[in-house]
Amino acid sequence: MAGHNPLRTIVPGPCPYCNTEIEYLYQTENIPYFSDILIISAMCPACGYRYVDTQLLKDAGPVRYEMPVTTKEDLDVRVVRSMTGILEIPELGVRIDPGPACEGFVTNVEGVLDRIAQAIKIAVKDGDEAEKENGRVLLETIECIKAGGLPVTLIIQDPMGNSVLVSDKAKKTAFVPDEPDACGD
Repeated sequence: MAGHNPLRTIVPGPCPYCNTEIEYLYQTENIPYFSDILIISAMCPACGYRYVDTQLLKDAGPVRYEMPVTTKEDLDVRVVRSMTGILEIPELGVRIDPGPACEGFVTNVEGVLDRIAQAIKIAVKDGDEAEKENGRVLLETIECIKAGGLPVTLIIQDPMGNSVLVSDKAKKTAFVPDEPDACGD
């Protein structure tokens, strides 16, 4: 976008866990054909606390994006998930809800699949044989999706409107929570 000047500001402040003085980074970025976003991040070297969030720099209401992932090219679609975003791939039985350790991120569809694969590997590491087999099957399914051999649906919902799938294939509708405290309230 012509004329976009990213801003980068560092603000000192206390770590919310150990009170060590840390730096909070506020940086603007432009996502072409979408909006400017603010990325807020911090890391405490003393206790390991991490914080990452994204916020749209425009007025946004509750939103839901749904996109079929049917080709290898779809893996390149930009995904912005804020701390309040709910990410779902129904075909995998995966739903990632916001929680106390939730971080926002900017990636692509392939990056989302890689994050899910990493979480599966960690979850089944100390599991029994049935859990390990289920994990192996899910990891093979993810590799098949990444090879373009299995279509899935990527859904991202955000009651604050700070998440997005940046693609013409993504269908945008209003977010309607399916349960009263879907956002951890």
